Amino acid sequence: MPSLDGKVAVVTGASRGIGRAIALRLAAEGARVVLSARDQDALHAAVGEIAQAGGAADAIALDLRESEAAGELAQFAQERFGAIDIVVNNAGATKRGEFLALPDEDWADGFALKFFGAVRLTRAAWPALTDSHGSVLNIAGVGGRTPGAEFSIGGSVNAALLALTKSLADVGIRDGVQVNAINPGPVRTDRLTRRLAALGTDVAAEAQFVRVAQITRIGEPADIAGLAAFIVGPAGRWLQGALIDMDGGQTKTL
Repeated sequence: MPSLDGKVAVVTGASRGIGRAIALRLAAEGARVVLSARDQDALHAAVGEIAQAGGAADAIALDLRESEAAGELAQFAQERFGAIDIVVNNAGATKRGEFLALPDEDWADGFALKFFGAVRLTRAAWPALTDSHGSVLNIAGVGGRTPGAEFSIGGSVNAALLALTKSLADVGIRDGVQVNAINPGPVRTDRLTRRLAALGTDVAAEAQFVRVAQITRIGEPADIAGLAAFIVGPAGRWLQGALIDMDGGQTKTL
């Protein structure tokens, strides 16, 4: 029997990359999945792929930077499937660049989507998660532990999300909700592909990137999805407040 048979999962940032891979994997494990992002067409394509594989899914296009969007998403999931058992906070991309060149608007945008989007959705879904003894999984990033000069916004947002994970995990002990986070390293998403293209040819650029980053290889969205399915599944239920680096060895600190 699939490990998530009968569960209802909400995945944000699910139109592409890591979020899409997680949504597909949770559906393959038997969950009914609600996908959310801003790109309606990409969401519908992902829902179609899940349905073609025999799974159940629906999608709603919204912008989690808007204060009411999280509540709408939680309500949509409960009306569509009757419960919420899993929330995967994955939405959010932050602007890279030199610190002195980043205006307040870039900082506000980075926190609005990735951090406050997670705060609001978790808060909106918490009563349902308490009822179902469900799970929250935050997708942060290794930059929250080791930010660099070009990643001041992303590092700060990810660090805040990791602190939130620890705080919510304590609340979850009281309320029966599992809360954890994954810190992906370099994963082959559209953003990384563009960065690699700026370095040269695909093969040469990837080899150079891996060598400079001192990692085993570039990760794939499916790598993160596999870990996500384990954490929120029966075998991972004792994990609580865990901040798990999945980065090919990029993070060297304790």
